[in-house]
Amino acid sequence: MAVMTTRWGVLYCPKTGFTSKQKRWEKIDAVLKQHGICFDMVQSETADSVERLMTMFINNGYKTIIVVGGDSALNDAVNCLMRVEKSLRDEIALGVIPNGVMNDFARFWQFDEDKLEQTVDWLAKRRVRRVDLGCIRYTNQKNEKCHRYFLNCLNIGMTADIMNLRRQTRRLFGSRTLSFISSLFVMFFHRMEYKMKLRINSDTIDRKVMTVCIGSGPGYGQTPNAVPYNGMLDVSVVYHPEMVQLIEGLWLLITGRFLNHRNVHPFRTREVFVDEAKHALVGIDGRLMKTPVGVFRVNVEQEVVNFMIPD
Repeated sequence: MAVMTTRWGVLYCPKTGFTSKQKRWEKIDAVLKQHGICFDMVQSETADSVERLMTMFINNGYKTIIVVGGDSALNDAVNCLMRVEKSLRDEIALGVIPNGVMNDFARFWQFDEDKLEQTVDWLAKRRVRRVDLGCIRYTNQKNEKCHRYFLNCLNIGMTADIMNLRRQTRRLFGSRTLSFISSLFVMFFHRMEYKMKLRINSDTIDRKVMTVCIGSGPGYGQTPNAVPYNGMLDVSVVYHPEMVQLIEGLWLLITGRFLNHRNVHPFRTREVFVDEAKHALVGIDGRLMKTPVGVFRVNVEQEVVNFMIPD
């Protein structure tokens, strides 16, 4: 079924927790109609359904697709887009109405979950910018060559664990602050460092590392200078600090000064080789992924997705 090229496809990914899914959608629906936007909405029931519904929108000719969700839903959407022919992908603009457990990529563009009218007003003007994607290329447990794209960041080590805990506790508590505090508390009972071997530019890091963040975007505060349009990846390698330094590092992270910590070693590069990361979890755009087997590589692909940005 062909659709008007001006008609939006809206993919609603409701948050789990105590908030009313229906009331949130009714508010979004009302604001969209106030702006005179013609749209069709589908609702995802599980994370696995996002890519299926995105494929449906693409196959039916929608040129503007809005994800009402967070970083993980956007991740699913861009990975679906990257599977179609470039000529078709170049005709599609992807937008976001933040509605997730974590909305870091939306927040980078100043889209605010609590400012729905402003967000829809910006999206209605359809200002588009081509953005970069990071990509992890790895081998899975079936010895298959795989890859996955990310908009914001890839985490290796403790932060991937924290992001996973934070997602679980946010669903439980429904509060960003409570989920962050509870995640930090649980963190003290988890492994604090991992044996890693990394190759970044001309540097080789072969030692115990607490966490690594590879960001095409702000990386939940760990790659605060990264921007998704310069063809580069920012990398923060964090060595295991003493407890006092760890608390200091958390404070610097919260206040946006993470790179000032003495145990944070920043890099800027086009690719990272991970030759070893024993027992370290890997997270991609805030969601835990299956740990790659053996060596894997992370690179950047420049200006590959059309993203709708503020006016």
